[in-house]
Amino acid sequence: MNLPTMRRAAAIALVTIAVALAHATSAAAKSYGPGEDPKLPPSEMTAKAALESTPRHGEFIDLPGAPRGTAIKAWISYPERKDKAGVVIVIHEVFGLSDWIRGVADQLARDGFIAVAPDFISGMGPNGGGTDAVASRDEVVKLIRSVTPDDQVAVLNATREFALKIPSASGKIATVGFCWGGGASYNYATAQPALNAAAVFYGTSPDAAKLATVKAPVMGFYGGNDARVNATIDPAVAEMKKLGKPYTPHIYDGAGHGFLRQQNGQDGANMKASEQAWPALLAFFRANLK
Repeated sequence: MNLPTMRRAAAIALVTIAVALAHATSAAAKSYGPGEDPKLPPSEMTAKAALESTPRHGEFIDLPGAPRGTAIKAWISYPERKDKAGVVIVIHEVFGLSDWIRGVADQLARDGFIAVAPDFISGMGPNGGGTDAVASRDEVVKLIRSVTPDDQVAVLNATREFALKIPSASGKIATVGFCWGGGASYNYATAQPALNAAAVFYGTSPDAAKLATVKAPVMGFYGGNDARVNATIDPAVAEMKKLGKPYTPHIYDGAGHGFLRQQNGQDGANMKASEQAWPALLAFFRANLK
């Protein structure tokens, strides 16, 4: 090969490398915003892009057993692993089955779990639809606030029954919920004795009288600047301690309500809380779903 030919080949190679790096940088920017950590779920603003670029399989499914007689629409994300995996039921916020909740499910799959996120207003939207059929977030919130604790349990029991039959699942099942879903996760622990673990992100605790039926270990994650929710922590701690039941709350100074979804909020405190809470959540699930 003569010198000009070698130079042309080298130039082509450099251009190829530059294009590849540009694509890699573009993909990373597409999935995660400034300051976001790929080891955490994406924020609300970047969840849709993260879902579009994920290598993991996720899909919408219909589950039988909704309290309103219609199928429960749900999202499921699968991990890439050879052995059977524990299942985490992801309970959405008051904003419904959003892209962000699906992004959380995908991250749980990245971390080795099968994640199933049911839509609690399935059948309540226009033409029998759910969250995706409702015109505005305000209307979604209104519908979700009409879902009773009994309806929560019915949807979660139907989701659990489905999860027990997934061929690649281990049979161990936990819940994690956020905001409204955090309260639903704790409530489900009072209603389902076979639950293996329950995680609560900034959700209110049940009344002390309901805690006697809890069998699963419970772990909570709370922003320090969330007085409304945090007022329910100490009574639950006292009652669970009296009953000899494991409940471990983590409170992150300076973080606000919804810190995992709004990681860029509270002058860095939300990101700091997220960076501490997510690994603790994974350790909790790995200990109880193994």
